[in-house]
Amino acid sequence: MSTLIVLGSGGHTAEMINVLSVLQKDWFTPRFYIAAATDNMSLQKARVLEDSLIDTTGDKVVSAKFMQIYRSREVGQSYITSIGTTLIAVAHALCLMIKIRPQVILCNGPGTCVPLCIIAFLFKVVGIRWSSIFYVESIARVKRLSLSGLLLYKLRIADQFVVQWPQLQRKYPRAQHVGRLM
Repeated sequence: MSTLIVLGSGGHTAEMINVLSVLQKDWFTPRFYIAAATDNMSLQKARVLEDSLIDTTGDKVVSAKFMQIYRSREVGQSYITSIGTTLIAVAHALCLMIKIRPQVILCNGPGTCVPLCIIAFLFKVVGIRWSSIFYVESIARVKRLSLSGLLLYKLRIADQFVVQWPQLQRKYPRAQHVGRLM
């Protein structure tokens, strides 16, 4: 299945790499890694992961592409100015989603995932179902959801919404508690 993996700066990429380490890579191929245009480290870490993969014949296999997307909002950016940057990010996400057409979207909290998930959800609403959205809330979120998680949960955008702490599942009953993934 064509898989879009959204990476984020800080711990989001480390958590996503950890999730990816247990997936059967041959089921989720090709893989498209997306990170914010201002995030230089995340795609490097994904390349290291992909370079380490070896297929059953012992050959290296890299069936991944690495892309960047505009951020909706930079850290510290005012909410007023973020309206414009969010619209730009949504337009860019639309172009990427039409180009990639992923069957699966994996994300875990970076704000970069919101425009991509919104576009995928809108495609579902109009009858173009390309993507199933799997959202894993960050392990750092013990008592409440991140802003990205809250948006995807409240708007019912994610097909599967996973939390890593039981108190979050009690507070957000549509979420699935799977225990700690880290």
